[in-house]
Amino acid sequence: MSWPEGWRELTPHQIVGEDKSSLVIGPFGSSLKVSDYREDGVPLVFVRDIRTADFTAPRQFVDEQKFTELKAHVVERGDVLVTKMGAPPGDSCVYIGPRSAVITADCIRLRPTADFDARYISLAFESPAVRSQIAGITSGVAQLKVSLTRFRGGIRIPVPAFDEQRRIVDILEDHLSRLDAAADYLRAAERRLDTFVTATLMNLIPDVDDYPAKWERSCVGDAGVVELGRQRHPDWHSGPYMKPYLRVANVFEDRIDTRDVMEMHWPAETFERFKLRVGDVLLNEGQTPDLLGRPALYRGEPAEVAFTNSLLRFVASDRVLPEFALLVFRRHMRAGRFKRESRITTNIAHLSASRLKPIEFPIPDLAEQAAIVASAQRSFEAVERQRSQLAIAQSRRKQLRKSLLSAAFSGRLTGSSTELRELESV
Repeated sequence: MSWPEGWRELTPHQIVGEDKSSLVIGPFGSSLKVSDYREDGVPLVFVRDIRTADFTAPRQFVDEQKFTELKAHVVERGDVLVTKMGAPPGDSCVYIGPRSAVITADCIRLRPTADFDARYISLAFESPAVRSQIAGITSGVAQLKVSLTRFRGGIRIPVPAFDEQRRIVDILEDHLSRLDAAADYLRAAERRLDTFVTATLMNLIPDVDDYPAKWERSCVGDAGVVELGRQRHPDWHSGPYMKPYLRVANVFEDRIDTRDVMEMHWPAETFERFKLRVGDVLLNEGQTPDLLGRPALYRGEPAEVAFTNSLLRFVASDRVLPEFALLVFRRHMRAGRFKRESRITTNIAHLSASRLKPIEFPIPDLAEQAAIVASAQRSFEAVERQRSQLAIAQSRRKQLRKSLLSAAFSGRLTGSSTELRELESV
């Protein structure tokens, strides 16, 4: 493309000048080991710190001796930091920590010469054109990474004169701060909706001590049948009777994700035993503690599918509507009831069938169950309508951010009243 007068395309190598120490990656291998970490001292900068641009509460430190050994990897206020790994790599910020720090292995430190505004260079890495270039020099399968060699000369950043850099940054930061405020508002609105869902469930299905007198006080094991799914085994990854199955990764709260359904070998009699029927409720057997027991109702999609032992199945008795059972389990998950019965290994909590069965389960008459389900459905449909509107606003915010960055780094950002009106509408 043609650039405005005075603009150039420069590589990161050209932006830092001839001093090779101005463009470095963090130490790797034995240069910096976990055993070198301390609870106080000189802070370390990790990929997650660059992504959040927050250096106020470092998580790990090194002592002064190790800091001296790692002088080549020190970052100072005003340096530009870039992630060299991620999906994709290339997140960037200007370091504004209170003191010198040391970058870690998957970080790049770029120290521009006096001809460049560090804020401009950092924001340039967010622009669609530069992000596309970074994607083009990224390699790896399990972890996507950019080598320093490719980064040094494989990216071209559009750069105007210094005064113009500052003008662009001033306008862009004002615009982006408005979009960031919009993002904060949208996140807060989503949290309020989630709080409303929890309150709705707690109101419809109160704590056991507050069950209405006419409700039967039962337990999960008496309200239906609880079963653990089939164990997976490498010997069953292939065979003559391949059939699909659901696992934890498919079962979300009130939703079954069918985008990644796996298959394994199921002898006919085994498949019939674990085959899902419409109305079965599936619960996560292993999860993070707050999501333990995350439930969803099987409504027939995908068809002809079974489940594995990362899930529990609840088959409601004729005294319980499956939709009502789903509400009870959603309420228990959000109230932390399943977590109280869990067995925790490392960071994963487990809810065995034997621990699930004794948990309290209210049973109103079927007519009242149906009324509770209908009331919940009306409330949750209203929530979904609001979430759809939030998703539209979020999509518009992201697109406008992308357009602003594209305009800024092609010389088309003006700071006009038209731009401001569009930002204010978001």
